Amino acid sequence: MSDPSIPVVDVRDWFGDAAARARFVRGVGESLADIGFFALANHGISPADTQRAYATAREFFALPPATKAAYHRAGAKGQRGYTGFGTEHAKDAQAADLKEFWQVGRVDVPDTHEVHQPFGPNLWPDADVPAFRPVMSELYRGLDRLGAMCLEAAALYLGEPADTFAAMATDSDTIVRVIYYPPTVGAPVGAVRSAAHEDINLITLLSGATADGLELLRRDGTWMPVHVSFDHIVVDSGDMLQNLTNGLYKSTTHRVVNPADASSDRYSMPCFIHPRKSVDLTPMPSAVARTGGVARYPSLDAGSYLIQRLKEIGLG
Repeated sequence: MSDPSIPVVDVRDWFGDAAARARFVRGVGESLADIGFFALANHGISPADTQRAYATAREFFALPPATKAAYHRAGAKGQRGYTGFGTEHAKDAQAADLKEFWQVGRVDVPDTHEVHQPFGPNLWPDADVPAFRPVMSELYRGLDRLGAMCLEAAALYLGEPADTFAAMATDSDTIVRVIYYPPTVGAPVGAVRSAAHEDINLITLLSGATADGLELLRRDGTWMPVHVSFDHIVVDSGDMLQNLTNGLYKSTTHRVVNPADASSDRYSMPCFIHPRKSVDLTPMPSAVARTGGVARYPSLDAGSYLIQRLKEIGLG
């Protein structure tokens, strides 16, 4: 492939000597402060594992509509199990996104853990796709570990203790969303696979998708297609990290556009690293001092912010 369109940082540097680790920290921090996006290379999740996850996703989404609908949990606000096609829309968008998805919550705690209280424990399609639970659980663990590492680097770049952001996500309701974008033949006018939006969480890790389509909004108002290798993981900062850093780290608008070939489909698997719902997102004093001395973002907790956004996108 051609050169990547966004910065790439090498995870091996994180585990190297002091100079290598400093290079990784600088790459993460500068990217989040500049365009809000970067890619991870040599991250330890093999392309074979990612392909295995997509194979189980294909198996699930190929099930009859009634079978899939049985895995929808009323009242879970789309945060567990299956959410049907055309349910979610971007904030302020007029048309629903052209996608259906499955969401996996934290897998390394008991079903009775407090993290599962708001939306219930994970649902699994064990009877229909037996491999789904073990494959997606393993992917979740790998992405969750990488997310903590990226958050440590993001804190170190700002001169903060390494666990400043990562500790906020310990035992949090981090989510892996398995998305299916079907062919767009006959799609309503104006509807797109994922309309322009910003992520709500701290950071998002996006495994290599099965097709192109992801674009980010440049500062000059133009859209830039994101091109990276399949074995790279794309990382972007969300609104909560932007809020905490008073805008030092950018939550960049992005979208997934419809393909030129309306008969093709697309799968993707973003991991949304969330803080615990009790975490205070008030802009950090050190970040406020570095951005003009005035807090430009509100004081609120992560739980309130999430519920507000779920309502805005049609899941509340």
